[in-house]
Amino acid sequence: MHIIPNKLKIGDTIRIVAPSSSFGLISQGVRDVANQRFKELGLNLSFSKHVEEKDEFISSSIKSRVEDLHKAFANKNIKGIFTVIGGFNCNQLLPYLDWNLIKKNPKIFIGFSDTTALQNAILAKTGLVTYYGPAYSTFGQKLHFDYTLDCFKKCLMNNQPIILKPSPKWTDDAWYLDQDKRILIENSGYWNISNGEAEGTIIGGNLCTLNLLQGTPYFPLKKNVILFIEDDDETDYVHFDRDFESLLQMFEIKNIRGIIFGRFQNKSAMTLTKMKRLIKIRPQLSKIPIIANVDFGHTSPIITFPIGGTTRLTVKNKLIKITVLKH
Repeated sequence: MHIIPNKLKIGDTIRIVAPSSSFGLISQGVRDVANQRFKELGLNLSFSKHVEEKDEFISSSIKSRVEDLHKAFANKNIKGIFTVIGGFNCNQLLPYLDWNLIKKNPKIFIGFSDTTALQNAILAKTGLVTYYGPAYSTFGQKLHFDYTLDCFKKCLMNNQPIILKPSPKWTDDAWYLDQDKRILIENSGYWNISNGEAEGTIIGGNLCTLNLLQGTPYFPLKKNVILFIEDDDETDYVHFDRDFESLLQMFEIKNIRGIIFGRFQNKSAMTLTKMKRLIKIRPQLSKIPIIANVDFGHTSPIITFPIGGTTRLTVKNKLIKITVLKH
């Protein structure tokens, strides 16, 4: 059985850590908005000792980052751990983490992008459910944050099942450069790639980062899964295709119950037609439910979902329903 940590409540203290890129990247304006948001949620902020350090990887040393994570999990007063932002190198930490310490001190751990490696490794080594969702920096969005915040509260401050619905609009802009100049895009809704119905355990996150765990002791479970997969604007159709194929080869196909793809950034030029083609050339996937253009990844807004939690996916032509059951 997987370990589901206690939900956050008003008055709780959370710790901000930087397992990838440094807090030093975050502007004062973004920090001010984020700090106010957490205050309005009734959550108290604390920051890890080495969170501001920057080296050649634009992060702190492996030793510093491991120390910060260990202290955050060991501290009984800390009820949730938020990453600052993504980056490129949190998989450096995996051989040095005290997995027993993490398992004995289960608590909410949330982030996205590069944090994928750490989250899925935690699931593999401890059974602890972690959360793919807004990082500290994400809370620094001044405008158009309502959908992200609502999904966050439903997942991390409530125990009820969650029925996910598409956001009305979305953005793919560098919001942190100009908080007042945002470009809104109408949401076309979820894309039906393949009909079906399934229930399973969620694993996934950022595709190229998850694939870094292949061949290591840190790759998560491989049975009865529903994959949640996204990638950023460094990918395109050809690169995404081969990364996706590499992931599929990690499983017996019978153990993949369904697939949910997050929204692609504009630069990737991914379309519904291309997504259908990507699945059509793989007949082994023809009998499972598959959808795309869901609100997670490197656009805004984003949902919060549990890596190691349970979801049910129903896809019947125009009827698409995602229900997160255990989170």
